[in-house]
Amino acid sequence: MTATRDADRRDLEAERALRAAGERLTAPRAAVLAVLLGAREALTHHEIESALAGRLAVDRVTVYRVLDRLVALGLAHRVAGEDRTWRFLAGGPGGHGAHAHFACSRCGRTVCLDEVPVPASLKLPKGFRPSAVEVNVKGLCAACR
Repeated sequence: MTATRDADRRDLEAERALRAAGERLTAPRAAVLAVLLGAREALTHHEIESALAGRLAVDRVTVYRVLDRLVALGLAHRVAGEDRTWRFLAGGPGGHGAHAHFACSRCGRTVCLDEVPVPASLKLPKGFRPSAVEVNVKGLCAACR
């Protein structure tokens, strides 16, 4: 498939996902989600802004708001990097579910580890109730090794 056809497919997938979530379709929402759908690894806000620069003029605050909304809808998720920078990944249709991430300690590259099992339940002290479980593996990616 050509790059143009891949981009068109991601645009359609983003529009469908937003509509399926009952969300109003706007150009910034569709464009940000399409960028995330095409990413092989988690992207920072700045990287998302850069990817949008050639296709849609969107200010920084709008990108932040769109990302927050996509996370709230389960269409994207965010991972905190060691550098205290949020990185974002597409959540996929119906959400991405509990999974682990690998974060490179040198370059910050963050990828999903969908094959790593995440415990469904944890033994917590009496009265404690978890709202989310995050599993993060830290180390060096292949490029930084």
